[in-house]
Amino acid sequence: MGHDAFERAAGGFIGRLARRHRGGERAAIQAFVLGWLSLVLHPLYFVVFTWVFPQPYESPALRLLGTAVGAAGIVAARYRTRWCELYVPVALTFVLPFFGSYMFMMNGASSAWTQCLTVMIVGLFHFPTGLALRCYAGGIALACLCVVLQDNGGVILSQGVLEQLPVHAMIVLLLGLARFSRVALEQEKMAGLGEGLGAVAHEMRTPLAAMEANVRGLTRMLQALPAGQPDELRHALGRVQYEVRHMNHLIDLFLLSANAVRRRHEPFETVSMADAVQAVLRRYPFTSQEQSETVTVEVRGNFRFSGQHELTVVILLNLLRNALKAIHRAGKGRVRIVVDGNRKVPRLLFIDTACGIAARRLPLIFQRFYAYPAHNGTGIGLALCRQIMRAWHAEIRCLSREHAYSIFVLEFPVQRSTPPSGAP
Repeated sequence: MGHDAFERAAGGFIGRLARRHRGGERAAIQAFVLGWLSLVLHPLYFVVFTWVFPQPYESPALRLLGTAVGAAGIVAARYRTRWCELYVPVALTFVLPFFGSYMFMMNGASSAWTQCLTVMIVGLFHFPTGLALRCYAGGIALACLCVVLQDNGGVILSQGVLEQLPVHAMIVLLLGLARFSRVALEQEKMAGLGEGLGAVAHEMRTPLAAMEANVRGLTRMLQALPAGQPDELRHALGRVQYEVRHMNHLIDLFLLSANAVRRRHEPFETVSMADAVQAVLRRYPFTSQEQSETVTVEVRGNFRFSGQHELTVVILLNLLRNALKAIHRAGKGRVRIVVDGNRKVPRLLFIDTACGIAARRLPLIFQRFYAYPAHNGTGIGLALCRQIMRAWHAEIRCLSREHAYSIFVLEFPVQRSTPPSGAP
């Protein structure tokens, strides 16, 4: 029970952090966590390694600089994501490989700093492998340069330091293989889901086509009967025909999503956002006129961006489907789509006033295979939306208040030139 309570408390804490800092945006969370770790651990371990377990060398100036780097991360996380994306590699290089290696060498490869450095390298390679390798190489090189400038360059070739090279190589190899295995498994699962969606969609076409043919036949038979027959049967057949068309539209959406999983996402055409929104409203299989009237569009200023029209439709269809499902669950709400190209950063707002998203779940909604409620889809829709947006150097994030509203904000880079032509 105590363990479960701890997990719930930790999850709520992380959820609150994510909600406060760009709605779960990865760079902001990384900046915020790195900032707090630096702000807390540098003063703490200065005390530990100065008075509790004294080490041969300590640097108050570097500790102070590390604390300042931590404070900068906390500040950066409160502002634009771009600042966080610039901050993370710099802070990561300083906090882990540079500081750990420098202190390790300046302390003559002491056992305490040997273990600290190993932990730092393990932590470093939990970040994306390419970023971690760049930070590792840069941090180690800078640490060696600083050691040489301190007239202590001989320690670099000492046995205690050189012994760490195969240890680090093993850490990099094992963590890299683990990450590669996770990515390969995720890609295989995504491909399987895409193929499964396509196969199921195609298999559903046959019985639906037969059902529609039977309905048309019965309708013709009814029309041939004398007047005065009950209207209930005609209404029932009309409803069945409508539902068949509705299911065929849903199958089209499944196939569109399945193809989007497998196709390349790089931009190769100029897309009009207002046109894409109208295309979505034409293609979405609303269940009734009343449902379609819950969706309103406000064009404050149209804008164009580099992307793909079909993938833009996939993104908007996913958002619209999720919003209408939320309205159905809540029994209330409306959808408002705002195209705002008059801002410095053009954006689209997708707003629904249904059930909102709980703060503890907000950081998870863009993760692949996460669905809430658990039976509510495959969990690839929003993850696919973010993957496509990032391929276009655009951003998608969510702001929400539980039981009140959800706002998906899609921001696009200003188009300065015509994108290269090509095929996906």
